[in-house]
Amino acid sequence: MECALLNRYGLLAVTGPDARAFLHAQLTNDIEHLPAERSIFAGWCTAKGRLLATMRVIPSAEGFLLQLARDLAPAVAKRLSMFILRSKVKISDESSRPQMGVWNVDWDGPDVSWNGADVKVRVAPQRFLMVGPGVSGTCAASEDAWALEEIRAGRPLITAATQDMFVPQMVNLEKIGGVDFQKGCYPGQEIVARAQYRGEVKRRMVRLPAPAGAALKPGEEFNGGTVVDAAGGELLAVLPV
Repeated sequence: MECALLNRYGLLAVTGPDARAFLHAQLTNDIEHLPAERSIFAGWCTAKGRLLATMRVIPSAEGFLLQLARDLAPAVAKRLSMFILRSKVKISDESSRPQMGVWNVDWDGPDVSWNGADVKVRVAPQRFLMVGPGVSGTCAASEDAWALEEIRAGRPLITAATQDMFVPQMVNLEKIGGVDFQKGCYPGQEIVARAQYRGEVKRRMVRLPAPAGAALKPGEEFNGGTVVDAAGGELLAVLPV
């Protein structure tokens, strides 16, 4: 078993009687039918279909946890709160909760398992996310090792450096189950659907080896495209098709 403490992620708690309907109307994926024992990946877009954030949506007894880039958490919480209106929803920044990535371990439990304030979330076979005050101990692995696993899984982490740059298809969000084209409207839905059905996506995210000695960061130019994430000598970049 290997583990790493995760600091690049923030957390938002979306709670209240209307939390499910509220998120269903905002995110690219189907939250309305998300069972308690599953988490999903999703995006939140502008009205022009550009991603403001990508996130893992984790059901809880009070509503949902949203795991997203830490540098986006305060701004996303503030902007998302603008859409609450009369809904019975509360959004709070819970980024202070400890998070740990664990991999190379077997577990037969459900994909989402709560134990008091702690939650264990399966994100891939033999790979789990742990969140809550019970997360403690010393981890020998670096956070880059976890980031590399996410890169190899093709999961894009939108950060402040890449916010408002890509429609979901540019980062292959629909290919990893992060977009539901059958659900109702959400911000940017018409543009996302048009890009899907009219083949208007001219740039796509690919996984590549990083140049030797290069310390590429999200938002930097690379081979005529833009770096989305980089770790462990590999990167995800959106390049012209």
